[in-house]
Amino acid sequence: MNDDYIRTLVEKGKRIDGRKFDEFRKISVETGVSKNASGSARCKIGDTEVVVGVKFDLGEPYSDSPDEGTIMVTAELIPLASPEFESGPPGVKSVELARIVDRGIRESKCIDFKKLCIRPGEKIWMAFIDIYPLNDDGNLVDASVLAALKALQEAKFPKLVDDKVDHESKTNVGLKLGKLPILTTVYKIKGNLLVDVNSKEEQVIDSRLSISVADGNIHALQKGGDFPLNIDDIKKAVDIAIKKENELVKFLK
Repeated sequence: MNDDYIRTLVEKGKRIDGRKFDEFRKISVETGVSKNASGSARCKIGDTEVVVGVKFDLGEPYSDSPDEGTIMVTAELIPLASPEFESGPPGVKSVELARIVDRGIRESKCIDFKKLCIRPGEKIWMAFIDIYPLNDDGNLVDASVLAALKALQEAKFPKLVDDKVDHESKTNVGLKLGKLPILTTVYKIKGNLLVDVNSKEEQVIDSRLSISVADGNIHALQKGGDFPLNIDDIKKAVDIAIKKENELVKFLK
């Protein structure tokens, strides 16, 4: 299936798998996929599959926020998930994926970082959020955000014994997310806006806009692709993301 065929179909208002432009593939989210993590979740969107693990560890606060803990987001794109991925240090795509997930969580303030403080100026909890795609069939970022939020919801703090972490013993205390910043990425192909592109469609996109929305409010935007988006495109993409929030948030409740 060549790129021109996909573009021609989109121009006619069709997609290669028969979905509507604003229709997601089948979504499933499950928890408890890693017994060694503080919290973990797997999200599948169509054939795209992502596992996210959350682990709490101790750290020192930043000097400008002595009474706040923090998060650290990483993404590892391994060849197992896609022939496009290569072994080695993080590439542009993995760095961008981690930043988009981080930004949506951080800018929405869904985590009260002050509640991650153990002793101001001395000791904090750091939440490490590790993203592991198992199969990339397009729209990896939206799946990663759903898995990350679910893993955070399920995460439990380990026990502290003499200021040392006992990772073998979990408490019943977890993070309470103040909101759920749902990410929807809207893709532009031949003047049309689509959600949840598969890997074949992803190869022919002109541009994309990832929009983090919680309770109808926008918290973060990330533009991608080689071509610009005009104001009308952005307004329509935001409208789509706000509508999709209600559809996707149910997988976290």
